[in-house]
Amino acid sequence: MTRFTDGSGVRVSYDVAGAGDPPLVFVHGWSCNRSYFEPQFRHFAAQHTVAALDLRGHGTSDAPPPDQFRYDADAFADDVLAVVGHADLQRPIVVGHSLGALVALTCAGRPDAVRAAVLVDPAPILDGRGKAFFARSVPVVATDEDGSWRAAFAARLFGPDDTARRDETIAGVRATPLPIAAAAWQAIADFDGAAVLPRVQVPVLLISAGEPEAGVADRLQNVTLGRTVGAGHFIQLEVPDQVNAMIERFLAITS
Repeated sequence: MTRFTDGSGVRVSYDVAGAGDPPLVFVHGWSCNRSYFEPQFRHFAAQHTVAALDLRGHGTSDAPPPDQFRYDADAFADDVLAVVGHADLQRPIVVGHSLGALVALTCAGRPDAVRAAVLVDPAPILDGRGKAFFARSVPVVATDEDGSWRAAFAARLFGPDDTARRDETIAGVRATPLPIAAAAWQAIADFDGAAVLPRVQVPVLLISAGEPEAGVADRLQNVTLGRTVGAGHFIQLEVPDQVNAMIERFLAITS
């Protein structure tokens, strides 16, 4: 069932299903939408209340002009917590992919907002080189009229053997309106992991497709690390059984 709520004056769409504690909220990445956690949404709805939302500017949520509304991690977190309140989810576990993982961390850093966070192959949190790439690429994204640069970037996120929604994802990234794509890209560049991580007091599961980002686990009080095999960046789609199993185990050891 699709519902709508207001997050900081922005109409946010989300799906909710299932029943059971703890509830889970799924947060997609840059230029994606709530369907990018469909394997997890379907799997965990069998025993949990689950919700998946479209962040502002994505999917069927409102896309207000970035020069009038914020598109940073805090604003995206406001959207997530608006859904949490509207759906009456009691301190859920927030699960985010890529940019959505930064949003999940932001939620986790707010007192009593969520009970745990799952970071699925997150965008750069502390990495100086990674953040510098996003920062210097903002003007490129903002002027990528034909979407070719964004499409090439998205293509590099897939492993050589990945097939799950590959062409659809690249086309979707290419089709995202430039102001939204650039604003959400800027949110990754601007994310201040050094400030956010010390505020996170809840358990965190960090699932990566490769080596986890150096320094992140050291700054978290309660972190569990997981790593998938045989997939690129979109691990929740390409190897959902691996991701689901790690989340299930995390739920068991944190409940």
